[in-house]
This record gives sequence, C-alpha cells and structure tokens, in this order.
Amino acid sequence: MNNNTDRIIIFDTTLRDGEQCPGATLNIDEKLAIAKQLARLGVDVIEAGFAFASPGDFAAVSKIAQTVGTENGPIICSLARAKHEDIKAAAEAIKDAAKGRIHTFIATSDIHLKYKLKKTRAEVLAIAEEMVAYAKSFTNDVEFSPEDAGRSDPEFLYEVLEKAIAAGATTVNIPDTVGYTTPSEFGAIIKGIKENVPNIDQAIISVHGHNDLGLAVANFLEAVKNGARQLECTINGIGERAGNAALEELVMALHVRRQYFNPFFGRPIDAEESLTNIDTRQIYKTSRLVSNLTGMLVQPNKAIVGANAFAHESGIHQDGVLKNKLTYEIMDAQLIGLNDNQIVLGKHSGRNAFRTRLKELGYELSEVDLNKAFVRFKEVADKKKEITDWDLEALVNDEIQQTPDLFKLELVQISCGDRSRPTATVTIRTPDGQELTDAAIGTGPVDAIYKAINRVTNVPNQLIEFSVQSVTAGIDAIGEVTIRLSHEGRVYSGHAANTDIIVASAQAYVNALNRLYVIQQQEQQTQLVTQNA
Repeated sequence: MNNNTDRIIIFDTTLRDGEQCPGATLNIDEKLAIAKQLARLGVDVIEAGFAFASPGDFAAVSKIAQTVGTENGPIICSLARAKHEDIKAAAEAIKDAAKGRIHTFIATSDIHLKYKLKKTRAEVLAIAEEMVAYAKSFTNDVEFSPEDAGRSDPEFLYEVLEKAIAAGATTVNIPDTVGYTTPSEFGAIIKGIKENVPNIDQAIISVHGHNDLGLAVANFLEAVKNGARQLECTINGIGERAGNAALEELVMALHVRRQYFNPFFGRPIDAEESLTNIDTRQIYKTSRLVSNLTGMLVQPNKAIVGANAFAHESGIHQDGVLKNKLTYEIMDAQLIGLNDNQIVLGKHSGRNAFRTRLKELGYELSEVDLNKAFVRFKEVADKKKEITDWDLEALVNDEIQQTPDLFKLELVQISCGDRSRPTATVTIRTPDGQELTDAAIGTGPVDAIYKAINRVTNVPNQLIEFSVQSVTAGIDAIGEVTIRLSHEGRVYSGHAANTDIIVASAQAYVNALNRLYVIQQQEQQTQLVTQNA
C-alpha cells in the first residue's frame, strides 16, 4: 500500500469498536456474516476484533481471517494492547489471512498516564517502540495508536510517533478517544504531525474518533484536508458511548462533495474518480444487516441510511422533487442501494425466482439458509399481497440470524381487549428438550407474553428497551421488533420480524434470552474449570 496514497483507505471497526456498544454483542457466525458484507462493500481493512480479549474474540478474528481474508479481499486486522501476550494472540489470529495487520496501542495523554497506566512518558515511549518492533516480527503491516491523542501534549505525541514509525509502524492512527476535539483543533493536530514528525512520510496517517459532541464526521473530514488518508469508522456509527464516525456519512460526503475534496488529493477539481474503494450501492444493505444483527436501531432521521433520509413531507419540497429531484436531493437513493421496486414476488413465485431476486439484492445463501428463508417467504406471501425488497431483506436477515437456539418458541396465544385482562399462553422447548407451557396476565399483550416466557425459562433479566418498526407501509406490513435486556450490568439484544407483531415480540424476547443464557452457561463452565484447577 502506497504511503502517499491519493485516495482514502476505509478501515472498518464495526466488529471491534462497534461491538463494544452495550447490547451489540455478536456471535461468531454473525460476525462472519457482517465481515462478508463488509468485503462486498469494499472496505480496505476490517478490524475483526480484539483477539486477546476472549476465546470468542480470538475465534472470530481467526475465522474471518480464514474466510474473508483472501488475496483479493480486505486486510484483516486485530487490535492488541502494547503487551507481548496481546500482540502474540493477534498474530496467531490473523495468520491465515492473505493480508494481515496488527494494530497495537498505548495511551499518551497525561491524564491516562497518571491515572490509568501509572507510567512516565519515558516508560510509555520505550514500550511503544519495543511493542511495535515486536509486532513487526510477525507481519510487515503494523498500525500504532497513541490512545487519547486528542488530549496529548503535541511535542510528546510527535516523539512517540517518530519512534513508532522508526520501529516499523506503517500506519499511525490518531484517536480522538473521548470525542473531545472540534474540527479545527483536530485538523491542526494532523497538520502538526505532518510538519513535526520527521519520518511521517514513511507511514499513512489514520484517524479514529468518537461522537460524544456530534463532531466525529466533521473532525474526520477536516483531518482529510490536512493529510489523513485512512478513516476508522463503523456502520451506522455504532460504538461505545455516542458511537464512532459513521462510515456511510464519510463515504457519501467524500463522494457527493468530491469536487471540494479533489484538490486536497492533488486531483483536478472536476475529477470524477471516487475518493474511496467503497461500492456505495452496498451501503443500505450493510446498514440493515448490522442493525438487525446487533439490535441497534437506526433512527429515522439518520443521515444517508435513515428511513426519512429520502422522504419529503413538506408540500414545497414534494413539489420541487416531482419537478426535479436535484431541488431537494443532493444524491440519488439508488446510489446507496435503495430502489423503487414495489411488487417483487408473490405467493405463486417459485424457489428459483426467490433465489434469483435474493442474488440481485446481494444475498448469497447456502441451501439450508435458502430453504429456511423460502419457507418464511411463503408464509408471509400467503398473508401479504405485495412482497417488496424491504420485506425480503427483513425476512432473510431475520431467518439467517445465528442466534443460539436453546429455548425455542413453539406456541404463543393472546387474549386481550378493552374489557378483558391481557392473558398470554406460551409453549417453549427448553435446552434439554422438554416442552413447557405456562400462562400469565400482564398490563398489555406483550407484557403478558414476557411474563409467561419468564415463568417458563426462569432466566433472570430486566427489559430495558422495546421497539417496533414497520418495514413497509400498509396494514399488512412486516413488523420488526427489537428488544434489549439487562442482567448483572450487561445488555443483550433480540430481534425478530413477522407480520404479527405479537409473535415477533415473543420471538425477539426469546432471542435475547438465548444470548443471555449462553453467556451464563459459559461463565458457569469457566468457574467450574477454575475451581477444579
């Protein structure tokens, strides 16, 4: 990779930093599904996880390296603290990738040095140099991050970066770890690095930033103008606290406003070549997949991928758009993968037509997953006259989710009305194969269902979020339900789609309980191993 690249390298950290968002925990199969879609999207680097963090993270990074890290695929990266054991685990996890990267980091701000690391600047300088060299012994592609660079003393920052590059770092990443800086400040940091780090021409400058003040994307674009050539971002902007810089917003800003950004890359103002390698037509599909698998809903007014991003309510706006889209739209919805297809398939459509349409939408399913999705499609087609692309995506994403299938919902019945007490009856197959039935009364039908499920499963939890969205318009629309449960400080999400929102609510709840139950079983096994050791 050319260190003086004339385009932007997109480094996606959805599977690492994005997954740190409370409730967004993914299993290996879900991570692999997202990684495959990120490869279709065209990201240059996938930060697949933090290999040393847990056996599950290690396995996910390793699986993605083996499956997605092909010769023509993206670079597969693992995060590692500036410690021997972390770096060794990262190297082992990415070893099967055709192109692997180790991303190591250590904090450089005085507040982190004093309270978190309890180390001097000299000690941190020595560690950074030693650990970058150690990572370099495993791979030629090493990235170094001075954590909390946005609040670090510039002179010390320059010194650390110079040492890291000399030790073998090919990318130096400048994180605004706490989302503190403003665009002009962040741009000045990048400019200062370009001017004061003697060997900076031997490395690509990358940026990573959080959205605590809502400035992450603006900060990144200012960094680009000052010489940053790699952007570390996530789909839908998910991540810790207020999230990360959103990939879709950065890519489309650089695409729509490329005449503005072209001169910063030494290009003619009117150059049409894209500033990234992203296939923008995959953006919406990727956004939906990540939202469904993580349970993190996209708010309707979210830029680029929100439900209202291309909707017009104002009469003045509607009139203008009907006359010419450019009056109120700066980009075509088809550019991000949306289209105007309404009736796609119906109840008389066969398996081949179903498979062909899914391929057109970008879904390459195994025979098993195709059969499962086709059965669901037929069920819905019997209830709906029109099946849209959005309906298909909701069905497929819901059906192929790799949620642990320990508790299985076999039956749900509801009795409710303005003159009766909402009562739910559920039958659930337990992990040991028993079918248990119970009933409960609630303040509403969903509350009654959840109380009945809790009586059967006996898995302690607290419901902290319940959300229902309509996939398409109309009274027969598919409803998507997303819920979040809390237990002992952890958050677990569940998602389901169905034309019956009561059934979807029950399925989503069971999905979340299964995730919680798996973690509980794993922790109990770990405790037993520890006690017997």
